[in-house]
Amino acid sequence: MKAFALQGSFGLDALRPIDLPDPEPGPGQVVLQMRAASLNFRDLLVAKGLYNPKFSLPLIPLSDGVGEVVAVGDGVTRVKVGDRVSPTFHQRWIDGELSADKARAALGGELPGVAAERVLLDEEGVVKVPQHLTDEEAASLPCAAVTAWNALFAASHLKAGDTVLVQGTGGVSIFALQFARLAGARVIVTSSSDEKLERARSLGASETINYRTNPDWDAPARSFTGGAGVDHVIEVGGAGTLARSLRAVRFGGRVSLIGVLTGGALGDVGLFPILMKQITAQGIFVGSRAMFEDMNRAIAASGLRPVVDRVVPFAEVRQAIESMASGSHFGKIAIRF
Repeated sequence: MKAFALQGSFGLDALRPIDLPDPEPGPGQVVLQMRAASLNFRDLLVAKGLYNPKFSLPLIPLSDGVGEVVAVGDGVTRVKVGDRVSPTFHQRWIDGELSADKARAALGGELPGVAAERVLLDEEGVVKVPQHLTDEEAASLPCAAVTAWNALFAASHLKAGDTVLVQGTGGVSIFALQFARLAGARVIVTSSSDEKLERARSLGASETINYRTNPDWDAPARSFTGGAGVDHVIEVGGAGTLARSLRAVRFGGRVSLIGVLTGGALGDVGLFPILMKQITAQGIFVGSRAMFEDMNRAIAASGLRPVVDRVVPFAEVRQAIESMASGSHFGKIAIRF
């Protein structure tokens, strides 16, 4: 089978195609014939060696995808040959709280990822996907969608009428917009592109802010709530945006720390707003299989469709990962096998 792997060193130039033997399932294992994959900003960081330079090489990247079960080992009962399933990001986080052991079993990092025509997984690490989704749409779910779901519902208690501020229009942010609207919440979206903000409005955003023309975007965000502040911020920027998120959120509000697009160090971010406004700042590291399954039920019942910006062939995996750096996509970039 064909696969892509980081060989010898980190860096996009080290990501090259390789030939591997087809995997054979052992007891409790399944083999997926991959149909599609999708990209996350994490994939770019992993490829460059910025996510964790201690990852073992060679490394097959990518955590998100969907495939057909083509072989099962002895004792497999959760799925059968012919089922369409997605792997879970955290292969050992089935339910309950995250632990060190569960966090050390993520695909495309500690474990081989899905940038391969066939993938070997434990049966506990796959989830059936909603039937109405295309392969590319289903491939977008394991990391970005579960992260947004965890932030809004599993780790929080979002309710109808709440106001959510979503930063940007990448995968997690667009899923957060869609899920929040599904729950009856009001959504404010920031972006540097007026065109993307118009697209966000078409998905249900009630207010939008261009942070390039309004660099003090926390002020209009508060004004949209009568000066009180938003209930919840989906914080994907990191050090460069956190201070404004803390100013934009209301007293007793919540900030979900998800991304580090502007850097992972706190820098000059003051902690007094967290204390004085009694803000809950919570880290979100994707989510469990149980969250994935809860989310899939909601997606199936509502008919929600993930936003796929573009689809590229498997042979162009390296170029697609490199394109993540531009931030030009709206929603997800998918890979077709």
